[in-house]
Amino acid sequence: MSPESSSPESPSPETENKSLVRRFYTELDAGNVDAMDDLVAEDYVDHNPPPFPGLASGRAGLKQAFGIFWDATPGRHEIEDQVAEGDKVVTRLTAYGRHDGELPGGLAATGRDMVQTAVSIHRVQDGRLVEHWSARDDLGLLVQLGVISMPSG
Repeated sequence: MSPESSSPESPSPETENKSLVRRFYTELDAGNVDAMDDLVAEDYVDHNPPPFPGLASGRAGLKQAFGIFWDATPGRHEIEDQVAEGDKVVTRLTAYGRHDGELPGGLAATGRDMVQTAVSIHRVQDGRLVEHWSARDDLGLLVQLGVISMPSG
């Protein structure tokens, strides 16, 4: 087959899945929580404890959580590394923000800058995020916000 008649290769499923996860974080960084309707399955399962009590399950709960965070701590995500195999995408990322609004539980705005590292695993099915697992540095975040203090050594 001559180069003129060959068609470009379509991206691998893993490449498409990594793109989906990158778009997920890009939309969140833009404050576009409604984009989750296109990116996330309605029956989405987050295997981490909910960040706040009383949130809905599935995509609706995810939208609630990110809406709360966006209002109180606008910021951005920086993807450091991404690996995909089969239907799973592993993303190592750093989140940056400023605590400018009240968070549930009565945590008043501190005006402090925040940095949180995480490793997230998303499972993709039919072009949407369907499951999520995450390991976040929540302790470091709580120290930065002054919620807890570390003993001096």
